[in-house]
Amino acid sequence: MRKFLVLILVLAFPATISADDDPLVEYVWVNRPLVIFAASENDPRFRRQMELLAEDPTELEIRDVIILTDTDPAANSPLRQSMHPRGFMLVLIGKDGKVAFRKPTPWSVRELIRAIDKMPMRQDEILRLLGK
Repeated sequence: MRKFLVLILVLAFPATISADDDPLVEYVWVNRPLVIFAASENDPRFRRQMELLAEDPTELEIRDVIILTDTDPAANSPLRQSMHPRGFMLVLIGKDGKVAFRKPTPWSVRELIRAIDKMPMRQDEILRLLGK
């Protein structure tokens, strides 16, 4: 019973997120960060992911996607501390600041935009664009 009460208190009074706590807080409600982790810029999966993204950047821009990369595990960046990647990892963060998905392999722009277009907030954006 005691653990349950503590959980309720934590959910009822969530901690305030500051820029010091969350490196992505500046993007909440504005952008969809796509975070790409790799052990180095020479990682073949990292290189392939960057090639795939370069094929059609306009589609990502339309969906307010910004690309953040971290190829230096030794720096132990705040992003690495919060997401704990192992080797290559692709992470899409929704506009609400929550992780939409994590993938261990590169994704094409087509795969990314299909996943984004299924998100509820993106569905609302599409309806607004269509004037409905």
